[in-house]
Amino acid sequence: MGVRTTAAVVQKADSARLAYGTPHPLLTRHVLGYTGQDFSLPRPRLRRVTALAAVMVVIDFEAPVRHLVTDAAGPAPTGASLLSPVTGLCDRPLTIRQSGREHGMVLLLTPLGARALFGFPLRELAHTTVRLTDLLTPAGRRFAERLAEAPDWAARFRICDEFLLTRIGAGPELPPQVDHVWRRLMGTGATSIGALTDEVGWSRQHLTDRFHREVGLAPKPLARIARLQRVMALMRGTRPPSWAEAAATCGYTDQSHLIREFRLLTGCTPDGFRALTDDWCGVYTGDPRVYAARRSSRGSRGPSPATTTSTGGRGTTGDTGSRVPGPGASGGG
Repeated sequence: MGVRTTAAVVQKADSARLAYGTPHPLLTRHVLGYTGQDFSLPRPRLRRVTALAAVMVVIDFEAPVRHLVTDAAGPAPTGASLLSPVTGLCDRPLTIRQSGREHGMVLLLTPLGARALFGFPLRELAHTTVRLTDLLTPAGRRFAERLAEAPDWAARFRICDEFLLTRIGAGPELPPQVDHVWRRLMGTGATSIGALTDEVGWSRQHLTDRFHREVGLAPKPLARIARLQRVMALMRGTRPPSWAEAAATCGYTDQSHLIREFRLLTGCTPDGFRALTDDWCGVYTGDPRVYAARRSSRGSRGPSPATTTSTGGRGTTGDTGSRVPGPGASGGG
């Protein structure tokens, strides 16, 4: 499997246990992150899911009660209350009402990883939620059972690595031009669609059609989500700029433009988003950078993070962890 170098950090917030793991280095282009979560909601809570630029795979060890409440910008995706749901790329926010125990994992897959794992173009998953068991073979269903039976989060992260390395390695790949465009759009700087057509040698129409089929969204809406994710990560850092500065840095016309995009893609205002991310159960963005920034910022505002230990070259923690404030949200970023 090779040397593991990234810590799996276990944190506690109130009665919740949240664990974060970085996939094996060979999965870097396929998997954005792993999150383990174990908490109970005695009363129904609203949890917001922002527009997604990656495929979110939830693996439930127990069955929570969750129902779609609202979808601010279009038709509701199907299957929002399913056990172990897989949600494709989506250019609108969702709000889920949830109660009971949430015990399971979230895997965040790039289009390259999801295409290889599930074996079909991702337009079939866009704006849709389906059962994980409907997408995997019996061997895949056994994978979910092994995760539930594992003794701790470090073991579960290793099981994910083993399964995905085997499964993704044998699966179909995205066309390299599509993978290149996705990575450019999700990078740190704005890129015009015209420039991308020159880079891959396709016409604008062919790029849009092929990208939409393979990824689930056209390049332009994906670029909007990526830009907003850069803002959210920036604002959760240790020295966040003003919203006007963030708008200028990330390429918005002005602060009003940023606020409009925030409402369309998250269902709330920028200040409302900040309040939600102060609640560990409040929001899921589908972008690990938001929570990486959040965990880094905790050093100056709360108790020290969970102690890490070395296991097989990879820093891990067991299921004990130390008491620290929540990372901003559950669900892996």
